[in-house]
Amino acid sequence: MKNNSMEKNRPISPHLSVYKLQITSGLSILHRITGAYLYFGLVIFAWLIFTLVYYPDSLEAFIVTLGNNIFLKIISKLMLFGWTFALFYHQLNGLRHLFWDIGKGFDLKTATRTGWLVFILAIMLTFGSWFLACKYYSAQNVDVIPEAVIIEENE
Repeated sequence: MKNNSMEKNRPISPHLSVYKLQITSGLSILHRITGAYLYFGLVIFAWLIFTLVYYPDSLEAFIVTLGNNIFLKIISKLMLFGWTFALFYHQLNGLRHLFWDIGKGFDLKTATRTGWLVFILAIMLTFGSWFLACKYYSAQNVDVIPEAVIIEENE
């Protein structure tokens, strides 16, 4: 026979609302989220390549729609920006995990420092790559939407 008073006094596991999120657990969750985001981004990219090869007319219509709709343009750039951050973060945190696999960096101080380092480097690399890409495209006067597509739409 079980003691009911003992069951009532047992501690309950902490709920997310009372649990203090630590840098290591937060970055672990972010690593999983960025991995999923990279996967779905790659699926979308593969779909775009497939569409480009087999249905070029529908892709041109999509590009015209994207060029004419400022909301879609902003959303697509934000998604691409997020995908770029996910790529850099996931790669850098993967390197951090490789060091953990060989037994380095497990103490709390090092784990916290490398966690912040990975996060800050991912942000810096994301902004740096976007800055260089925008600088390159503006220097080359490259238009993302070809003029031929815009002319066909206006006629």
